[in-house]
Amino acid sequence: MTSPDPRDTAVAHDAEPADKDASADTVLSRSYRALSIGIVSVVLLIAFEATAVGTAMPVAARELDGVSLYAFAFSGFFTTSLFGMVLAGQWADRRGPVGAVSAGIAAFAAGLLLAGTATAMWLFVLGRAVQGLGGGLVIVALYVVIGRAYPERLRPAIVAAFAASWVVPSIVGPLASGAVTEHLGWRWVFVGIPVLVVFPLALALPQIKRRASGPVAGAAPSFDRRRIRLALGISLGAGLLQYAAQDLRPLSLLPGAVGAALLVPAVLGLLPRGTYRAARGLPSVVLLRGVASGSFIAAESFVPLMLVTQRGLSPTLAGFSLAAGGGTWAAGSWLQSRPRLEPYRERLTTFGMVLVAAAIAAAPSVLIDSVPVWTLAVAWSFGCFGMGLVISSASVLLLKLSAPEEAGTNSASLQISDALSNVVMLSVGGAAFAALGGGALSHTATETSGSHPAAFAAVFLPMAAVALAGVWVTRRLHTR
Repeated sequence: MTSPDPRDTAVAHDAEPADKDASADTVLSRSYRALSIGIVSVVLLIAFEATAVGTAMPVAARELDGVSLYAFAFSGFFTTSLFGMVLAGQWADRRGPVGAVSAGIAAFAAGLLLAGTATAMWLFVLGRAVQGLGGGLVIVALYVVIGRAYPERLRPAIVAAFAASWVVPSIVGPLASGAVTEHLGWRWVFVGIPVLVVFPLALALPQIKRRASGPVAGAAPSFDRRRIRLALGISLGAGLLQYAAQDLRPLSLLPGAVGAALLVPAVLGLLPRGTYRAARGLPSVVLLRGVASGSFIAAESFVPLMLVTQRGLSPTLAGFSLAAGGGTWAAGSWLQSRPRLEPYRERLTTFGMVLVAAAIAAAPSVLIDSVPVWTLAVAWSFGCFGMGLVISSASVLLLKLSAPEEAGTNSASLQISDALSNVVMLSVGGAAFAALGGGALSHTATETSGSHPAAFAAVFLPMAAVALAGVWVTRRLHTR
């Protein structure tokens, strides 16, 4: 479908799904099947890489003699992904999501190849940074594709499919990565994935071009240079803040202060006005995404360590305690996609945040020896179910509340809130953990210690309080 005027093209594409809409259509109907399979396959590959890389990373750092730079392999990915998110929002709104998707997947694959062939740790970190830029571009652009290519009633289902695509990688990814690392070498975990992107690209790109190419009518013709500068500020600020949190020395206060000075004005400029005070509507949707994701992910990061060091579980058993969460997360995301529940979306998010807060608050109960370890696995399954309700609903509400010409910018804001909250909450939780003696725990994964339970409580209880604040935010998602 083409037109000499790109604005005419944009209008036609925006209307096309509605014109062809039929009550029997699903995301796997003939008109949407190739697009749905293609974009979900892209998310599946990103999810597999994200869950597999943690297993190979320690081996890579040791072989490249770069254990001292180990943390930067993670923070490098995060900081560049923030910039990629803002860039993708600008790109998709002004020129359509096709270019951002293509460039993002190309950068993601190039970063994997660079990391997989690195001969020094700084090259490995550089590869992770390139990979992060690509990941940031792709995830925002795909949300714009959802907003343009699918009618409103099908968006909850495709968002649920995105969530479901993380289930198998979360279970299989670490095991497959461990086997590949052990038998073939860690490099194959990185260089083997780029080949797999050919199929989803070939399937999805023609459909994206047909349904979602070109700028939306009313979009600004050129990039907003101020937002690009703010994106650089938020990326650099987040990187400095992470560095300071990882190195708790007096000298680290300086980069931490500089990072905060860069971060605060950038966040205020990039997120919708009123986000920090939970203004009704879109600002609260963006805030909720950050509150839910940051509190839950920060808490989850300490669950395996607590089970290993305080209850004597093996790392494998500690990991399996969270395995059911992938399935219940997908179940929650599926439930919110049911059309008959659409009028109750706000109540679903409230219920979801209550489950998240309760799961985080219940986690440190296993510090008491008389409490069975399996209770944490059960509690975490309910928490993941709540996250499935909240995270997917936030994505659906964001697209519903966004004007077509602002879908990319607002999607970027949602992802920035998610990612930035993760690093801030992890930094705060990690600093509290270290301050109360958590850093003194044995570095041997199989060695247990009965000391420092307060260090874990200092992580979980504040995060439960943050999640509880998210319950209040859910009451402000609509403009009424």
